[in-house]
Amino acid sequence: MSKVNRRPDFSRLEKVLTRQGEPDCVPFYELFSDREIMEAILRKPVTNESAVEYQLMMGYDYINAGFGVTYPNRRFVSTQDTAALARSARSFVDDNHGAIETRKDFDAYLWPDIENSEGNIDQMERLLPDGMKIVLGAGGGILENVVWLMGYIPFSYALQDDESLISDMFERIGAMSAACLKHALEKADRKKLGAVIVGDDMGYNKGTMLSPEHMRKYVFPWHKKRAELAHAYELPYILHSCGNLDEVMDDLIDDVGIDARHSYEDKIMPVSVFKQKYGKRVAVLGGVDVHVLSTCTQEEVRVYVSDLLDACMPGGGYALGSGNSLANYLKIENIHAMYEVGRSKGVYA
Repeated sequence: MSKVNRRPDFSRLEKVLTRQGEPDCVPFYELFSDREIMEAILRKPVTNESAVEYQLMMGYDYINAGFGVTYPNRRFVSTQDTAALARSARSFVDDNHGAIETRKDFDAYLWPDIENSEGNIDQMERLLPDGMKIVLGAGGGILENVVWLMGYIPFSYALQDDESLISDMFERIGAMSAACLKHALEKADRKKLGAVIVGDDMGYNKGTMLSPEHMRKYVFPWHKKRAELAHAYELPYILHSCGNLDEVMDDLIDDVGIDARHSYEDKIMPVSVFKQKYGKRVAVLGGVDVHVLSTCTQEEVRVYVSDLLDACMPGGGYALGSGNSLANYLKIENIHAMYEVGRSKGVYA
């Protein structure tokens, strides 16, 4: 196996995202790493500066930057965090209650102002190391933000009882998400941008959170708008979405126009199966199951990742990383094992 200089080089990730053959080696990709993971590896607090240091240390060819709005009065529930690198509490969106459950709530809601929103694009552009580019997140998810504001149970009732409210929610959230992305693209230095990413969890382990018909009616048109904005700047559009999306993957690839899919779970569809089924049409990012990274031994992780690379490397279009994110309950030693195998084996002859 030939050796590769793994100095930052965004062109290798770009080759994966655009499916332009095999790069010199398999690039690494994560949606994000929890602060606790980053601080444990860095051994110091996370700042913009140390976040860049972390990306360099781990072997990524990009850094993240973002711009978005904060929707006020979202409802949360919390419980004790039992992870090894625990934070004080772990919070979850309240499925049973939301800030907007009725038409009256919608009319009274104080929507955020994009012009007064904040991001870290300027700071990250100044810190961008040679060879790297920025993967830009802006505007947030479409389905996620509607459901988070309404609560999944009130949302489900409204879908049957007041679909006009659902329509208006998607119109408001979708338009704001697209406007945020447009604002960020206009604000950023185009030469420093490498791709656009959006996180929008659309499914669970058996299917989509909404019927495919409702996804096509309310969710996908706004992702298509965002993808068109990214493509107008000649940037790939990456979708991070958890869940079983098999029934709508053709829509996402052929109609929405996503360039890459991130987030995989072995019990839904192993990334190797996804790569075989869709890899000629869309780039494949990540896929090392977080259950493996959180429960297995280092040697088991090495064997798992080696087998995964055997399946996903041929032809290119693949970047190595976790199936979701580097969450604070993962074993640090397993994260290092995953990327050690990536460095030693993920090289194209």
